[in-house]
Amino acid sequence: MYSLREGKVEDLPRVLELIKELALYEKAPEQVTNTLEMMEEDGFGPNPVYGLFVCEKSESQEIIGIAIYYYRYSTWKGKRLYLEDIVVTESERGNGAGKLLFDRVMQKSQEEGCTGMMWQVLDWNEPAINFYKKYGADLEAGWLNAHLQGDQIKAHIG
Repeated sequence: MYSLREGKVEDLPRVLELIKELALYEKAPEQVTNTLEMMEEDGFGPNPVYGLFVCEKSESQEIIGIAIYYYRYSTWKGKRLYLEDIVVTESERGNGAGKLLFDRVMQKSQEEGCTGMMWQVLDWNEPAINFYKKYGADLEAGWLNAHLQGDQIKAHIG
């Protein structure tokens, strides 16, 4: 039914469509400012900062899901794989594509010698929370996400 593979630069238009579909689901479509050019440079340029798996329908080779990950370093735990997003197009959800992608990312974390992996899930996304609970994932409360946008950084460093 589905097959998995590493993403390629020519997959990026579909990957960006799925990212925008996720943003719409999360009620924040206006927050996607990433571009194909940025994704190409950041994932396939001389210094890639993310990895990508794609899930295709076996018969049509249509990309119906993606997993984007990168590495981070924990001062307490060492090298960790960070799962940025798993996205499965709405019409294919619940058919096993998300599990295939998540399992492949877990395998990648082992292949790369990571001490574990981590990700975030919105507290209202019950289907995703229930999915991760099936794996015995620890869902932590008490941490706040913090970030600065590029223009905010420029304003403070001159």
